[in-house]
Amino acid sequence: MARQPRLTVAAYPHHVIQRGNDRQAIVRDDVDRERLLALWQEHAQTFKVAIHSYVVMDNHFHLLVTPETDDGLPQMMQAVGRAYVRYFNLRHHRTGTLWEGRYRSNLIESERYLLACMAYIDLNPVRAGMVAQAADFKWSSHRHCIGQVSDKLVTPHALFWGLGNTPFAREAAYAEWVQSGLAQADKDQLTRSALSGWALGSPGFVEELQQSTTRRLAPRKAGRPFKKTVD
Repeated sequence: MARQPRLTVAAYPHHVIQRGNDRQAIVRDDVDRERLLALWQEHAQTFKVAIHSYVVMDNHFHLLVTPETDDGLPQMMQAVGRAYVRYFNLRHHRTGTLWEGRYRSNLIESERYLLACMAYIDLNPVRAGMVAQAADFKWSSHRHCIGQVSDKLVTPHALFWGLGNTPFAREAAYAEWVQSGLAQADKDQLTRSALSGWALGSPGFVEELQQSTTRRLAPRKAGRPFKKTVD
């Protein structure tokens, strides 16, 4: 079955995943990681994409972003992808593709899933067994969100600001949110939706969003289609 086209809608959060081809490393050291972050910062500003959360793993990365325009996210991803592959191939004396095809993305309902998606991204290195706690991993936005470092790449979402009336209150609330972990159901939904491209949210959210596009936003219900009878 042909893969359905990605959908990007301005002012909605999008969860983005990009993997290395055949699960190969997309970064080999901290110099590569710094370069990737620098490219994100440059092109996010150029194409007006707010980055709320990110993590750079060895063979893939996650982003949680809100584009100001319908074409801002694909433009940013194309610019970063091409520039980074050129840099990576030149530095490591290699040729050929780096990415596993195109990036994957899906829209999420802010009120229900935005903070959960941030925690999902922050906890990726913990799930992979790389660190014991999210704060132990340097290459994510988590330490910025809990006040340990200042990261110019990160633009806090309004829901993050709503966690407290002061920076300390917001940071403490978010640290506690991540420390408490995610329900398995939320993990599964965030994973499935990101890989499939289906919108993630309540039926009302998906129905409202569906009015803005002809592209299907949710899988069809299981079972055989209803067959009309002819009188």
